[in-house]
Order: sequence, then structure tokens, then C-alpha cells
Amino acid sequence: MKKMSLRTRVLTGAVAAGALGAGTFGAMSANASTPAAAPATTVKADTANRNLQQSTHLTVDAASKAAQAALDAAEKENQRVAVSVVDRNGNTILTLRGDGSGPQAYESAEKKAYTAVSWNAPTSELAGRLAQAPNLKDIPGTLFLAGGAPVQVKGAPVAGIGVAGAPSGDLDEKFARAGVAALAK
Repeated sequence: MKKMSLRTRVLTGAVAAGALGAGTFGAMSANASTPAAAPATTVKADTANRNLQQSTHLTVDAASKAAQAALDAAEKENQRVAVSVVDRNGNTILTLRGDGSGPQAYESAEKKAYTAVSWNAPTSELAGRLAQAPNLKDIPGTLFLAGGAPVQVKGAPVAGIGVAGAPSGDLDEKFARAGVAALAK
């Protein structure tokens, strides 16, 4: 048997210790991911409980219907747009990028939808508010250009539809409103 140098023995020992430590850490990590026991108390989930709030959300099917109606309205006028639908919290449910829409349309549609639901108002109306409050445009994720429309239930916002890519914001907003109108059918 060949005698190993001091350096080789130290390195071999360090590698072995590292492997052993990694195995121990992995076993401990696996055990730490075991789910904890359920809490002993539960909350009664009904509207009588004052700590809970019930909210309304669009289904994926409804969002798809609205987005397709907006896209169809644009296509009837030979416009190439993207359409985005966001939920009450501003999370994107879906975005349709129409054939031939520009690269900026996708993101702009999402931001217009987010802005419309955030303020529960069409983005064309909100764009007018910038004169009194120019800092509004600095809020992340917003876009104060016409083309976004809120979806409301009993006056409360439940979603937003944004359209971008037409030559004017007025057209974008017209198509977004077509998407909102499709939900009433």
C-alpha cells in the first residue's frame, strides 16, 4: 500500500467530512419539510364571521369570453391588439396577443387592465387626473393611457380589461368595453 502525503490525507478527510455533513443536512432538510400538525382551532367560514370577507372573482371562462370579445371587436376594425384580463387584485388571469400586434402591446395591455381595476375607472378618465396628480404615473405597474376598463359587480371592481396596440387609446378602450359588455350577455 502506498503511503499518502499529509496534504492528500487532509484533503481526503475534508471531502469525506463534507459528504457526511451534506448527507446529514439533506436528511434534516427533508424532515423539516414534513407538514406540521393542523391547528387545534378552526374558523367558521361564513359571512356571519366578522373576521372574514367574501369577494367576487371572474372565472377563467368568463375572462376568456371577455378577452375574445375584445379581440374580435378589434379584428372587425382590422386592428392588431393584445388584450389582458386581470383579477380584483391585479393578477393576470390571461392575455391574448392578437396576430400582428406590436411587441409593446402585451405589457401595455396588462398595465392598462391593472390600472383600470386599481382605480375602478376607465384609464381614459384616469389619464385626465394626471394634471392634478402627476405622481400617479410613478406607481409601479400602472399605465395612464386610454384602453383599460374595469369590470364591476354592484359598483365594485372585480376585474380589469386592458387593450393595447390600436393607433389610438380611444380605439383600445372601445375594444376593452366590448369585452366588458360580453360579460353581461
